[in-house]
Amino acid sequence: MNLNDSILKDKKHIHFIGIGGSGMYPLAQILHAQGYYLSGSDNNPTDTVEKVRSLGIPVTIGQRAENIKGADLIVHTAAILPDNEELVAAKQSGVPVLERSDLLGILTTHFQNTICISGTHGKTTTSAMLTQIMLEADTDPTVVLGGKLKAIDGSGRIGKSEHMICESCEFEDHFLKLSPDIAVILNIDEDHMEYFHTLDNLIASFTKFAQKATKTIIYHGDDKNSCEAVKTLNQKKVTFGFDSHNDYYPENITQQQGVHMTFDLMKRSEKQTTIDLYVPGKHNILNACAACAAALESGVSTKQLQIGMAHFKGAGRRFEVLYHNHGITVVDDYAHHPAEIQVTLQAAKSMDYQRVIAIHQPFTYSRTARLLDDFAKVLQIADMVVLSEIMGSREKNTLQIYTKDLAKKIPDCIWYPEFTEIADYVASIAQEGDIIITLGCGDVNKCAHLIIERLKNR
Repeated sequence: MNLNDSILKDKKHIHFIGIGGSGMYPLAQILHAQGYYLSGSDNNPTDTVEKVRSLGIPVTIGQRAENIKGADLIVHTAAILPDNEELVAAKQSGVPVLERSDLLGILTTHFQNTICISGTHGKTTTSAMLTQIMLEADTDPTVVLGGKLKAIDGSGRIGKSEHMICESCEFEDHFLKLSPDIAVILNIDEDHMEYFHTLDNLIASFTKFAQKATKTIIYHGDDKNSCEAVKTLNQKKVTFGFDSHNDYYPENITQQQGVHMTFDLMKRSEKQTTIDLYVPGKHNILNACAACAAALESGVSTKQLQIGMAHFKGAGRRFEVLYHNHGITVVDDYAHHPAEIQVTLQAAKSMDYQRVIAIHQPFTYSRTARLLDDFAKVLQIADMVVLSEIMGSREKNTLQIYTKDLAKKIPDCIWYPEFTEIADYVASIAQEGDIIITLGCGDVNKCAHLIIERLKNR
């Protein structure tokens, strides 16, 4: 769908189905600030819903046909199923209906320096790093993240400058609706293959995304698929990676105490500054290099860069430490693809813990079935593995894939149908020196909080 601002013209009441979603909240903030009357609905009362209400936006809990009354534009998330009563009513109403990514695409045209950060892995962390840098540099950016950042108290903020930072997801080609000035490609790995079917199709979509950049393409110069995606494009190109053939790369990487690392940020053999990094793992050094490249290309000074990175302590659900007491640490992480689980568990294993206990909630039947052996392999990096039921999300289990199919491929793996059972078990065996990590992009973070409750009551 090719959309422009005309769809917003003369609209007075915009209704959001699923307004509590992390991707919906910042769009609601932007439109609210622009003077539109908004209403919304969601299935669950959450912290985000309360933040929406604090803006004066009415939110109904429960999705019903009558919620759309009076709206002259309706926006919904991709997670809303086609048979959802409220969405069905919206499509039958005659009122224009937009998917969230369509609206985001329109809003990205409102800024002179829209930085769209794409990639199979690391989008939220890198977007959050760049946000922290740009905030410290007083550039006053508008921000749309797929996760939460403490510095902006959520997943989005309204700025008054020409800068916009936008996390850009390839799911069903949503990122092709955006209008980047700077397009960042962190990596390209097989994911969402129920839509793309082949790696070539996936790479071709990233090519189309990068081609939309009006100023610069920043990409991972050590990643074969990213290089393939941009090789025929003529825009200004900037690379980052570990190898010194890249424009931006790290040198003198030093592990400090705990999660603290330092490295020298190099640009074409010249040291720019020393970066303090307070999130673990080599993959986050790459994310930092990408964020720094985007900031420098946007006019941020190296001093501002250094200050911003030193203040970045991670994004929500990205190796987020939720609890540390009696020598037991509980961490929650959004990792839901084998490559992400691998780097997260490797980061945990590189730290001073006696045991790494991984609790994984598989997400979608198609991904679990397609990558079953890969999931089994990387989960074994942990010392103990506990699995929950697969969260089907938008899918039905036509593949007849079950958690037990993954569990039997992992030695000594345990699985339970309910989070309460997982929490009871893990809290009962946890001991000093353990790090417990919940992994997944569903609601497995609820399990982390249940474990913490039980540890506090031991």
